[in-house]
Amino acid sequence: MKQSKLLHILGSICRTLLGLTFIFSGFVKAIDPLGTTYKIEDYLKAFGGVFVDMLPLAMTAAVVMIVFEFALGVCLLCNVRTNITSWLALLFMLVMTPLTLYIALENPVTDCGCFGDAIKLSNWATFWKNIVLLALVVALLFTKRYIRQTFTWWAELTFLLLALATMAGVMGYSLTHLPFVDFRPYKIGNHLPTLMEVPDDAPHDVYATTFIYEKDGVEQEFTLDNYPKGDSTWTFVDQKSVLVQKGFEPAVHDFELLNSDFEDLTFDILESEAPVTLVVMYDLNKTDRSLLPKVQALCEQCRANNLPFYILTGSDEQTIETFFAELDEISPEECVLTCDGVTLKTIVRANPGVIVLQNGTVIDKYNLRNKRIFPNNVKS
Repeated sequence: MKQSKLLHILGSICRTLLGLTFIFSGFVKAIDPLGTTYKIEDYLKAFGGVFVDMLPLAMTAAVVMIVFEFALGVCLLCNVRTNITSWLALLFMLVMTPLTLYIALENPVTDCGCFGDAIKLSNWATFWKNIVLLALVVALLFTKRYIRQTFTWWAELTFLLLALATMAGVMGYSLTHLPFVDFRPYKIGNHLPTLMEVPDDAPHDVYATTFIYEKDGVEQEFTLDNYPKGDSTWTFVDQKSVLVQKGFEPAVHDFELLNSDFEDLTFDILESEAPVTLVVMYDLNKTDRSLLPKVQALCEQCRANNLPFYILTGSDEQTIETFFAELDEISPEECVLTCDGVTLKTIVRANPGVIVLQNGTVIDKYNLRNKRIFPNNVKS
């Protein structure tokens, strides 16, 4: 077989693998654009400094990344302007690979989010994945001149426009309704108490503890094995604990629902035989106020049907009091419960969104942005 033929095959393999990877990465992010936005916000908060000022741009950055990845993947897979797209792929990987190396070393966030919630990779696994992709891009650059163009210019433009239209449709649907594929543990049909269980033999978190003592004006670090116990010539200064090995974490964690008196109602709700309607508003300052009439109507209808109704939020007490002063029929003391904000953002990608539990099982879930107001179990 001629060398040019072999290089054509090698280049086509690299192009196909890269294209499929970018398409998959872009598509699973497009299914859940709010999740991608939240992940970018986590990164910006972790980096601190001027990056915190960029938080309002997180949604824009998420959309740009999703569209770029998916469109780039389609162009690579369909052999659209391979000369240009291979250089764009190289530029993208030259940005992402050093970034993921830094993230692997410093561990500012535990989940990279490169494949959304569809596939969870550790930070080091993400870095090595990017090394493989970078190698494929380099190989493609060396072999691209042996790859023949497949389609006409009009066909290539059609592929690109279809890719952009697909992303716009998927993201638009997810934002106005909910992701049509739910990769999170709070999806319809899941039994939350089962997902909260921790096996008896589950590994626990392992920490490395360091003690800092001072003697004659000089500070020194010690471990549990060699610290100067009982030696009065040393003065204790500080203690540091660093997580070196993550233990078992159940799929559903930090799901704790507290009322205004800080009473835990979590298992009262999870064990309820009657359907419990929960309206999730993770941050009241970011809640779409135009949807509050729907929230009030839902509250009144649940009460008319003698069904439990609660609002879940991660906001502080003062914000809760100010916010609900605008609503006549909803008393925060009676029906507002607090929960971890990150958990609430995981439960439902909407603010406000609705989730209905019965005997601990998720039986309904929807976004109040769409035309629907009442759950399936509530008669309108």
